[in-house]
Amino acid sequence: MTSGSDHARHRYGILVDGERAGLTAYRDRGEQRVFHHTEVGDAFAGQGLAALLVERALTDVRDSGKRMVPVCSYVAKFVEKHGEFADITDPVTPDVLRWLEAELD
Repeated sequence: MTSGSDHARHRYGILVDGERAGLTAYRDRGEQRVFHHTEVGDAFAGQGLAALLVERALTDVRDSGKRMVPVCSYVAKFVEKHGEFADITDPVTPDVLRWLEAELD
């Protein structure tokens, strides 16, 4: 199992035996990395891959000196359960949501 970033495609992915098992997608807004979607394929569900993927993504955000905004409900729940990322978490605001909508159009 491997995971890594694909910044050109604005996502972090996780592979199992060379097959993409899941991803968490983001857009950068200045010093903020705004996470908006996380998914794991049905064939890989229930293995804790989403949690592992998000933990590695947030560790990368911290290591890069950025902050993160958890628009994605999975990332938001993960941060609630893992307080060690609270120090790099910014709130989801109407301004961020408007910006994200424009980015994704």
